[in-house]
Amino acid sequence: MNVTKKELGKSVVELNVELSLEEFNPYIEKSAKKLSEEIKIEGFRPGKAPFELVKQKVGEMTILEEAARLAINGTIWEAIDKNLGASPIGQPQIDILKLAPGNPVAYKITISILPEVKLGDYKDAKVKEDAVEIKDKEIEKMFTNLRESRVKEALVDREIKDSDKVLVDIEMFLDKVPVEGGQGKGVAVIIGKDYFVPGFDKKLIGAKKGEKVEFGLPYPKEHYQKNLAGKMVEFVVKINEIYARELPELNDDFAKSFGAKSLAGMRGDIKKELEHEKKHQTEEKAEIKMLDMILEKTKFGDIPELLVQSETEGMIEELKRTIESQGGKFEDYLMSVKKTYDQLTLDLLPDALKRVKSALMIREIAHVEKIEVSEKEVYEKIEEILKQYQGYEKVAERVKELDYRRHLQNIMANRKVVEKLREFNITK
Repeated sequence: MNVTKKELGKSVVELNVELSLEEFNPYIEKSAKKLSEEIKIEGFRPGKAPFELVKQKVGEMTILEEAARLAINGTIWEAIDKNLGASPIGQPQIDILKLAPGNPVAYKITISILPEVKLGDYKDAKVKEDAVEIKDKEIEKMFTNLRESRVKEALVDREIKDSDKVLVDIEMFLDKVPVEGGQGKGVAVIIGKDYFVPGFDKKLIGAKKGEKVEFGLPYPKEHYQKNLAGKMVEFVVKINEIYARELPELNDDFAKSFGAKSLAGMRGDIKKELEHEKKHQTEEKAEIKMLDMILEKTKFGDIPELLVQSETEGMIEELKRTIESQGGKFEDYLMSVKKTYDQLTLDLLPDALKRVKSALMIREIAHVEKIEVSEKEVYEKIEEILKQYQGYEKVAERVKELDYRRHLQNIMANRKVVEKLREFNITK
């Protein structure tokens, strides 16, 4: 087998492979035998017909084409392993260059490779991780949310009071012209909580079912709707329904309804939960800062377009799953942000490139620091996942697949690298 290598730039390599006629002949014989098993030739059992009869039946080029496929499958990875000099990514593109009776066969492999990564200093970033502190107001906010989850509501026929829930129809105007998208029917407003703009809810106090309330309010200058920010907006609000709301008392019985032994015990549980959550957030914040600092000192060869494209597609799939898990539709999301699929793809490219660079950097650090994940560690993690999702057959099937094991091994290795980098770079 003769192989010549050509660098095409942007981490793409071309390998031209030629098999001599002597090397190719065994594949021609295998091809003829395979074809004879698939077609019927009078007087011969499947796979037993002579070469010349098979050639007469299907044509010599059919035999050669199948032989070329077999030859490529049998030699491609040997050619790549011995001649590439770098780790391949993605599936190689194959083109047959020469295929004729009585001649050698030649084919071309075009494949992307991982770019060169030159690490800078990755051991002395001196990133400080914030201390975790839970304030009383954070605990009280959690209690408020839990009480809201158990609120009792009753339809009433009276004027609106503070803390009521009101269902209203809303029309918004700017200089007496209806605001685009500024109409809403059956909108729920809780009196005492800020709505469109500060003070909106208070304007409804005293109104009754069936009445219309008209008023104007200035939108905050920093409001995200730029066409309304800093302007006086007129509202016409029709009252449809009024509900009195009764929040449960904050006592031991309330705590027991959530599985706690007492209100004091529940307060302690909430504090621990908030500490755990905030600890995770501060750790993640410090890690992102650390990785960004190391990334700035790392130099990369040409990043293959294939890697960035694949990462972008992955990010879009993540976004789709998030939207659908919340009951939305991806198409509606695109309409809401006024972007096409292609425009969203372009917007995500910078972040996708950063993700790819980070992954390549972590991979190189793992190589330098000799950080690996053993098969035993992967097996133990899979067993842990299977126990966690016991009874979920689809999860069990997915976890046992080879590509998932490789994916899991990669995630575990990345985590090991980040933990090692934390030792080098983060102080508490």
